[in-house]
Formats: sequence, C-alpha cells, structure tokens
Amino acid sequence: MKRWVERWPRLKWLRPGMGVKRWLWVMLVGLALLVISASILLHGLSPKVLTRLSPQGISPVPEAWILLGAGSALVGWSVYRMNRTVLAAFRRTGQVEVVDEVYRHRQRQRGPKIVAIGGGHGLNTLLRGLKEYTDNTTAIVTVADDGGSSGRLRRDLGMLPPGDFRNCLAALSDAEGLVSQLFQYRFGADTDLDGHSFGNLYLTAMTAITGSFEAALAESSRVLAVRGQVIPSTLVQVTLCAEIQESGPGRISEVRGESAIGQTQGRIQRVYLDPDTPPAYPGTIRAILEADLIVIGPGSLYTSVLPNLLVPDLAQALTSATATKVYVCNVATQAGETEGYDVADHVNALHQHVG
Repeated sequence: MKRWVERWPRLKWLRPGMGVKRWLWVMLVGLALLVISASILLHGLSPKVLTRLSPQGISPVPEAWILLGAGSALVGWSVYRMNRTVLAAFRRTGQVEVVDEVYRHRQRQRGPKIVAIGGGHGLNTLLRGLKEYTDNTTAIVTVADDGGSSGRLRRDLGMLPPGDFRNCLAALSDAEGLVSQLFQYRFGADTDLDGHSFGNLYLTAMTAITGSFEAALAESSRVLAVRGQVIPSTLVQVTLCAEIQESGPGRISEVRGESAIGQTQGRIQRVYLDPDTPPAYPGTIRAILEADLIVIGPGSLYTSVLPNLLVPDLAQALTSATATKVYVCNVATQAGETEGYDVADHVNALHQHVG
C-alpha cells in the first residue's frame, strides 16, 4: 500500500481513520442507483431484478423513480458528510461558517485591482478598509524613511527601512489584530534592542534568510496570509532632501533626511531624491499599468506620498495608466510640512513635483 501511495499521493485519502471511505461507498451506491434508474427511464431497459419485483403487466417505471430518489438522496448525503469531514480540519472555534468564508473569499478574488501609493499610518488605514472588498490590492511604499528603528537598521545593516512595510503587512493580514500587536511590540529601554519593534526585526531576519528585501516581503506575505502584496517603489537606498524657505526674503536652505524635514520651521519649496533618478521596482510598473483604481495617499504629502512619485519610472507609469486616479488629501495640516495648506495647495504641490 505504501508503494502505491508514493506513486499516487491522492490514495492517502483511503487511509484508515480519515472518515472519507464510508461516504465514498455511500456515494458509489447512490451513483449505481442513479445509473439504473436513468437506464430504465431513458432507454426502457428493465433489469431482471425489477422485472421480478414488479407485478406481471405493470411497468417498472415507478420503481425507477423510487431508485432515482434514493440514489439522489444517497449522493447528496455523502457529499454533505464528506464536506463536513474535510472542512472540519480547517474550522476554528469562533470562526464564521465555512460557506460564508468561501463566498467572501471568492468575492474578494473577483474584486478590482487597486494600487495604493504612500506610506505612514494613512496608508495602513486605507489598506485595512480595502482588504474587505478585494484581494487584488498592491501597496507601493516609500523607502525614504530614516528615523527611529527603521533608520537605525538602515544605517547599521544597509537594508531598506522596514517600518512602513511592517505596518502594511499587518494591515493586509488575515489575522490583523494579533499580527498588529506582535509587529508593533517594542522592546524596552532596559535592553540592547531599545526602540526596535518586533516587526522590524522580523523583516530584518527574513531579509538575511531570503537574501533580498523583496523576497523577504514576498515570504512574509505568504506566512501572514496577506490579502494582496506590499512592494517598494524602488530598491535603491534614497535620501529625501528638501529646499526650505526660511524667514527672510531669498533665504533657502537644504535639509537632508525624511525625519529632519518634518522638524523644519520654514516653508517647503520642493523635495527631491538623492540619487534623483532611481529605477522603479518592476512590480510597481506592472501593478500601476494593470490597475483599475490608483489611490494616492492619505499620508504626509512631502515625506510619504511624494517620495514615491519622485521615482521617474513610477511617475511615467502613473501618467500612462488608464485607471481612475484618486488623491486622498489629509484632513488636517501637518506641522513642518503643510501648515496653512488647503486642498488646492496639496494638488499644486503634486503638479509642481510630478506634472
């Protein structure tokens, strides 16, 4: 038996204790009855057994209908019981009915292809809502973050900043509540890991194991049952820079680093990347061109949204895409970035930087 199972793995379903064979036998009996009844009704073939059971001169058609009903009942009952047996292995306490979950899964699979571009907490909130309607969501995340735990890992290990990616993975995960708590957990000040979050360290370790940051994201998405995909706008280590107009006419200063830009006192004139022409991650171009809807924001205009759009290839793909494009503007101003801005100022900034 073992040799046959090795050649045909599906024979494992016939192992003792599976609770499947009995219902297969019931199904076979039901199918046999259906075949007999169909042969009688469609071709007038009367089996000897029915001829003997039927009174002389009476057609066996009534018995055929009885066999048809019995066969249908046996097949239906066996299918129901086999489904219950198989799906019981995947059902967890407190879960919704399997049929409801299957229906929702199929509906989300048929959902529109949506691309969300941004970073920070605004993108997480958007993804958390989108995953209820579609599994075809692509989050394009900025790699310009250089503050906090992400900045330390970026400087120490030369990897892309994992913070925003960590949040997006948690937001799109099936087990969002537990994963969010786990990924957001930060180690205390009395340890050498002071300030680091578990999610950042997880992505760091996954990057070392898989050999690349993009492979780490793909494997993490699989492990966490992520609905959609999370990808970087570019794989190049970029630095976000800004020209700041200080108090006084004509006084322009340069600020380097995403975390430093938000602490400035002047008004931001423009932001740019160093290097200024990083190649886009190929997956972003494909996702944008195939999208049904492209959502830009919400998020910090200069430090979350624009760092993605300043990647030239990505901006060109955005211009060429036929999808509907939506900009979700923040409802509140942000200190150091958009103080005094209204919606028109946000849109003007986008046009000035991207066209």
